[in-house]
Amino acid sequence: MKYRYLKNVVTLQMDRNKCNGCGMCLEVCPQQVFIFNDKVSTIADRDACIECGACAKNCPTKAINVRVGVGCAYAVVMDKFNRKSKCCGDACCSLDNIPDQ
Repeated sequence: MKYRYLKNVVTLQMDRNKCNGCGMCLEVCPQQVFIFNDKVSTIADRDACIECGACAKNCPTKAINVRVGVGCAYAVVMDKFNRKSKCCGDACCSLDNIPDQ
């Protein structure tokens, strides 16, 4: 199932000049937000981004920036992995704070 976020509110940004074309963002994005175009990745469906942060965390050139946990995207991801969280948009929401199962 492809989740949709609120239109035009996602914090996802990409600097294509920094992209080395490794394709890691395509590999780790659960929403297929990125496509490969002209030997680099590009954002194809920005509003599908659930701000989980997997793309930015795995980008070796730091070409991707996204504010993890904004809105309720973090809660959606946590629910998908059957993890309970009281956090929804707070500063405590980050991939570094996700507990191991």
